[in-house]
Amino acid sequence: MFNPFKIIRRTVFLIWLCVGLGFSAATLAAWAVNLSVQVTTMTATAAATAVKHRKQIAKAVTKAKAKARVRRVLVAVPAVGTALAIAFETQDYNDWQAKHPEGSVSDYSCEVAELSAEVVDEVLQELPEMARPSPDTVLAWMPECEASG
Repeated sequence: MFNPFKIIRRTVFLIWLCVGLGFSAATLAAWAVNLSVQVTTMTATAAATAVKHRKQIAKAVTKAKAKARVRRVLVAVPAVGTALAIAFETQDYNDWQAKHPEGSVSDYSCEVAELSAEVVDEVLQELPEMARPSPDTVLAWMPECEASG
């Protein structure tokens, strides 16, 4: 038998289902767009921060190189250079002593020797062949330190 209420009930259910699915799809689309905007904003912020950091690091490295270059030039002046070399080394030792109050001059010398040993070969290779000291001569300048282990 033909039942009109059954057709109306099915039609209402289908309309309700279509409206619910459409609303869910619209909500999910808005959520996806919102997340995309957040990701884009965070990516742009991260990129800007990385560029800013790179510039700051490059500026700090350039400044450190310039400071080292000025020190080298000033130390190269015979009478003034000796006094400045002593002053620079004293300042470096005082800075180290502030961070290591229990440390001695020997401890400082060993730490400087360890750090210098890491770069001494590279620096020596940059010197002209005629001005380059032998490795034995350089090793003789290094203080005797206990192996830390």
